Amino acid sequence: MNSDHPFLPYGRQSIDDADVDAVAAVLRSDWLTTGPAVDELEAAFATATGAPHAVCCANGTAALHMAYHALGIGPGDNVVVPSVTFLATASTAHLLGAGIVFADVDPDTALMTADTLETALGRAEGGAAAVAPVHLAGQMADMDAIGAVARRAGASIVEDACHAIGGRDGAGRPVGSTATGDLMTFSLHPVKTIAAGEGGIVTTADEALAERMRLFRNHGMSRTDFTATDQAFAADGDANPWYYEMTEPALNYRLSDIHAALAASQLARLPDFVERRRALVARYDAALASLPAHVSAVVRPSGRSGYGAPSWHLYVVLIDFETLGRERAEVMNALRSRGIGSQVHYLPLHRQPFFRQCYGAVDLPGADAWYARALSLPLFVDMQDADVDRVVETLHDICEGR
Repeated sequence: MNSDHPFLPYGRQSIDDADVDAVAAVLRSDWLTTGPAVDELEAAFATATGAPHAVCCANGTAALHMAYHALGIGPGDNVVVPSVTFLATASTAHLLGAGIVFADVDPDTALMTADTLETALGRAEGGAAAVAPVHLAGQMADMDAIGAVARRAGASIVEDACHAIGGRDGAGRPVGSTATGDLMTFSLHPVKTIAAGEGGIVTTADEALAERMRLFRNHGMSRTDFTATDQAFAADGDANPWYYEMTEPALNYRLSDIHAALAASQLARLPDFVERRRALVARYDAALASLPAHVSAVVRPSGRSGYGAPSWHLYVVLIDFETLGRERAEVMNALRSRGIGSQVHYLPLHRQPFFRQCYGAVDLPGADAWYARALSLPLFVDMQDADVDRVVETLHDICEGR
């Protein structure tokens, strides 16, 4: 490995003194979990996204699980999921007993479209209870068109926005406003735009859904609504101070105050994070013009009606490895040997052996075409312009056999 430059991972958090101070303040307080920092984060996130309700949880996977559960997704239901996404978009619905119907994607953006959703719904025996569009890499799917198809099918909409915090939809509304879906899920993983170590958030306009998620993240425990009144109340009519009831079987998906404080501190810098990532993407796009034609940036549908403004989580290039005459693993290993990390987002879910065993083989040419070419290059806030130039120059050298 070239020791002249620091290693560039494909993603990395950006932590400043304010973040450290926010965490330290919690550590010095009386509350490490189930304290005021979670409420403060939920209020700040609701304000930032324009959502009536924001519900924090342990991670982005928990956010998806809570969202599907709040909608009552279960055995006998189908959920339509784009094949190009992380496992959790599908596995959490599967855990609830739902069937998964994989939708194809645009081969140049990996986004679900209204057409690919229509086709998937045609394969959903008995219809679909929910659809789960994914705003991959930070680019928004066309939710006006997708929403129209979903509504005609009678399906709820769970938008997986784990990559897209800070973006705007086709009407200019903040991602998370829930104007285009019933629930929107977010991740606070370190490689995401806002890093809390671990964490997730769900936004919704529906108070009943928000309350059901709050119960689900805390073992289904209620301290206000009681059915066993003989146990719940003292002789004077007041509730017994120790008493609670389990409304339904649930899990511990709570977010700690430590994570919440870090997320809230990061959230204050979200506009700066988004702006810097966009600037880095613009520099990448310009620099890639010098590379051979079989290496290109992902198509940017954001300028077209309905797609909105991205908040870049990933920088993906599409490489025709067959024309290049080198395998993707060879290119990734060559990059790594020169101090540059890369990744693939993602192995399509319809290719996962578990899902093939459950649901059989399905032909999704768009997802397969994306997967054959996709390679994610480093993108994080603390990258310098010179880092982008170095990545592109190194990739150019590798493509030229140097």
